[in-house]
Amino acid sequence: MLKTPANIALSPDGSAVRIIDQTLLPGQLRFLQLREREQMVEAIKTLRVRGAPAIGIFAGYCVYVLAQSYGQEEFFPRLDSDCDRLVSCRPTAVNLARQVNRMRAAAHAMEGSPAGEIVQALGQQARAIHQEDIAMCLAIAQAGLDLLHPGDTVLTHCNAGPLATSEYGTGLGPLLLAAERGVDIKAFVDETRPLLQGARLTAWELTNAGVDCTLICDNMAALAMSQGKIQAVLAGCDRMAANGDAANKIGTSGAAIIAKHYGVPVYILLPSSTIDMDCPTGADIPIELRDGEEIRSLWYEKPMAPEQVKCWNPAFDVTDHTLITAIVTEKGVLRPPYDQALRALFGKGETR
Repeated sequence: MLKTPANIALSPDGSAVRIIDQTLLPGQLRFLQLREREQMVEAIKTLRVRGAPAIGIFAGYCVYVLAQSYGQEEFFPRLDSDCDRLVSCRPTAVNLARQVNRMRAAAHAMEGSPAGEIVQALGQQARAIHQEDIAMCLAIAQAGLDLLHPGDTVLTHCNAGPLATSEYGTGLGPLLLAAERGVDIKAFVDETRPLLQGARLTAWELTNAGVDCTLICDNMAALAMSQGKIQAVLAGCDRMAANGDAANKIGTSGAAIIAKHYGVPVYILLPSSTIDMDCPTGADIPIELRDGEEIRSLWYEKPMAPEQVKCWNPAFDVTDHTLITAIVTEKGVLRPPYDQALRALFGKGETR
């Protein structure tokens, strides 16, 4: 299986974060090396790096790289300022804030230590975040594959493969693991308007891995399901509420509603770090609004809508927990009622 190149890594000397510029795929595979805070912020905001787990990994490395320039006296004021700036970039994906605050807490636990020792500890923490995600993705891929059968065709939406996480990914993990093991699982790939992560990224990753995949427009999924062409829907998640409501790329909720109508199971695959037990329901998840030009003109040679037309461009929607057949985490498969299953997953009274 041809694997996707590592989308996030440290430079050989550890002084920069190296990423694949996902805005250029699939036409160009270009790596960027980022050392400055505003470069990092721009990379998150413009989706050069994207996917909730990947943003978390990236942010961990960013804090480590930025901390290398702090002096002893200014260390914590600069750390807190940089952490706050990174967290503000994208509000919906919980991994960003969680991993930045994990790095911040690790540093503050060493207040009074020499700056060099704190930086070294931050490097260890950032690498641990990355390695934990790799292990989680493999476990999720295995658990998700156990829900499928040879010969199945699944529907994907957005991109939840290695580009959005590490190695196998979440929502694409079962497909990539199946290809690696020679199991016949096919895919219909939603193009995922308006940013086309399905057409540009998922189709690229699956094709590279040798997965039999077919690209469709988002509004073709209902017909495919009505004709029995799809046996399951696999999707990732950017934030899950304590009741099992799942925020994911815009259009996921629509696919789940259609799947419910046609009796097709919907599986949401995510690491437990994406579950926000302090968020009661999906109504409490902030939804990022993006530039209307992504709809009007981004992928066209010239604008395809009147210049004066208003655009509303939410980046995510929330799939109600009642539409979800199972939640797949690195700790196992959860079934309804999800409020009870999620509480049991973390232990009574524990929040994430």
